[in-house]
Amino acid sequence: MRADEDPTDEGLAVTPPKTWATGAPAVAHALKYALGQTSPRRTALTLLNINQAKGFDCPGCAWPEPGAKERHKNEYCENGAKHIADEATSRRVTADFFRQYTISELAEKSDYWLNQQGRLTEPMVKRPGAEHYEPIGWDEAFDLLATELRALDSPDEALFYTSGRLNNEAAFLLQLFVRAFGTNNLPDCSNMCHESSGSALNETLGIGKGSVSLQDLYEADLVFVVGQNPGTNHPRMLSALEETKRNGGRVIAVNPLPEAGLLRFKHPQKARGVIGRGTEIADRFLQIRPGGDLALFQGLNRLLLEAEDAAPGTVLDHDFIEQHTTGFADFAEHARKTSWEDILDATGLSREEIDRVHEMVLASKKIIVCWAMGLTQHKHGVPTIREVVDFLLLRGNIGRPGAGVCPVRGHSNVQGDRTMGIWEKMPQRFLDALEREFGFTPPTEHGLDSVDAIRAMRDGSAKFFLGVAGNFVRATPDSDVTERAMRRCSLTAHISTKLNRSHAVCGETALILPTLGRSDRDIQDGVEQFITVEDSMSEVHASRGRLAPASEHLLSEVAIIGRLARRTLGDSPDIPWEEFERDYNTIRDRISRVIPGFHDFNARVAGPGGFRLPNPVNEGVFPTPSGKAVFTRNAFEAPQVPEGHLLLQTLRSHDQWNTIPYAMNDRYRGIHNARRVVLVNPADLAALGLADRDEVDLVSVWRDGAERRAPAFRVIPYPTTPGSAAAYYPETNVLVPLDSVADISNTPTSKSVVVRLEPTGA
Repeated sequence: MRADEDPTDEGLAVTPPKTWATGAPAVAHALKYALGQTSPRRTALTLLNINQAKGFDCPGCAWPEPGAKERHKNEYCENGAKHIADEATSRRVTADFFRQYTISELAEKSDYWLNQQGRLTEPMVKRPGAEHYEPIGWDEAFDLLATELRALDSPDEALFYTSGRLNNEAAFLLQLFVRAFGTNNLPDCSNMCHESSGSALNETLGIGKGSVSLQDLYEADLVFVVGQNPGTNHPRMLSALEETKRNGGRVIAVNPLPEAGLLRFKHPQKARGVIGRGTEIADRFLQIRPGGDLALFQGLNRLLLEAEDAAPGTVLDHDFIEQHTTGFADFAEHARKTSWEDILDATGLSREEIDRVHEMVLASKKIIVCWAMGLTQHKHGVPTIREVVDFLLLRGNIGRPGAGVCPVRGHSNVQGDRTMGIWEKMPQRFLDALEREFGFTPPTEHGLDSVDAIRAMRDGSAKFFLGVAGNFVRATPDSDVTERAMRRCSLTAHISTKLNRSHAVCGETALILPTLGRSDRDIQDGVEQFITVEDSMSEVHASRGRLAPASEHLLSEVAIIGRLARRTLGDSPDIPWEEFERDYNTIRDRISRVIPGFHDFNARVAGPGGFRLPNPVNEGVFPTPSGKAVFTRNAFEAPQVPEGHLLLQTLRSHDQWNTIPYAMNDRYRGIHNARRVVLVNPADLAALGLADRDEVDLVSVWRDGAERRAPAFRVIPYPTTPGSAAAYYPETNVLVPLDSVADISNTPTSKSVVVRLEPTGA
């Protein structure tokens, strides 16, 4: 499809869902997309450098690479190849483009069309009352931003949002600037995805990160993959799970939808994956009801306690529990009372299915639980993950080889951004370290997360919004509310590589600040620079762009943030912003003195593959108030759905990266040429009086009584869990109420939206 074409859903075609993932078709699809974006030479240059020790990190997911000596020369997946081709595209968005299209016209275009226009090439401004963006020089843009910031009644009227695409160096400078300016308003994409993981893990283990490495996955006896679709969201995980299986380990998949990659994986770099059947990944598939995972692990924990009662001293790891944990007795008393009737109703599973999983658990000494949004984006997401930790603690499966917790991050440096201080609630020890290093006192009052930032813009208490990478208005819930809130701002600005809907949802004044991509060469003061990232297993490594920048007018994120800080703050406090821009080594020197684990940062990251940050949990140290891992008692909870309604989960199509579709297909699920579809169990369609391809509006039901409607979706019979439905985001984000959030973490509940299917015209 040409870049000037905006696709429709009129050509909807449906084929049977795939029962395997990857193989030669994935290679063909990736190459076809890449060659549609740029030249064969540029495609080869990107693919030979992506995820290599002397190349650049994939800007897509945060799945780690094998050791530098163990990497394949093609160390990328289909989606990674598409993502880097998307960034390396030869298409350009120039001033002529913005003269051609009004902002209102851009707001009518699809996410696909906006992205396909190409790379942004020069800074642009929308003046008050204007309908077009127009060119602006960098100096004037920084003056405009700085003047607006200094005119605010309080620093807390400004919001600084960050996507996980940002690198460590720029993230450290951004939080330094924001705190020197006087606020902790640093919402980020973690607030919408793994905030529930961080909340639960910090409380129970004392550190909000996963504890496992790739080697641990290879060595595990049993791996749970819960609420996660690796085949689409981080396909290279499938090669790690294949290694688990080849080493004798087993895998249990827990998901409301069958996912092709967890059924069978055909490794495209192995003969068995090209001409053979590939590898069956999941030994057991539990098709659970959305939100039933808390009940599942409560059931497994009850079974473990009862097995210990039946054979004392043979099931639980009493030495570990006594030496390294607290709260066991209270947890155990509560767990024994969990009702099997409640468990089976919430999960939709049979007692036999759960018993078989229990048998696999008893036969395994080393267990890992991996999870993603299917656990975190529920009202009870934090208790669910706490219950997972309880499950692992019972048999000592925390902090030893082949075992542990594995929250799988979906964005390339989202974990690194948090490590660098991109969080509205950084602990006091971090703020104290900033003060010692830079000589100013950071604010201590907690800032606003993403949901609270929308509320603040809606209510008029926040007036300035700067987005660093990402697509805020499409990544967040309650789309109509979010867009009205953004339009209330006096100024909105976005540091971006490509066009997206956030650029068309403007404040009174709006700026587009184009930046280098991960694959672009970064030269400062005549010297080539590199940046660093941290993957979801705490590996920190260098990334060096290899392509000529898309335009001579682009600045690096480090340069943009540093110049804005200098223009806004002047010389107070005394921070060497210009020095940071000239030489990124100087930023890493400061990071090494502020953030634990980064000592000798420059020297250590220069080695092949970089280094792994220490995780105290793996040393038997739990940085909780008690100094021990914490068992928790978690009240039973599961979504309740009124009769005649379904529980909707939002999800990605296979040809999609975060909010941006690369095509109108989801070939693993058999959906082609359309995105406005809702997948529903055939029995539910019959009960609702609906038929295949009927057109319906999706209407969400929430206690505030407001109607949230996503119109004109086609119903598709699909083997979802009975009582549930699934549809693609960001098209369905409009249905997620702003106030429907996870307890404690404030994460939007995008995996448990109560909806009714209303026939169009009814």
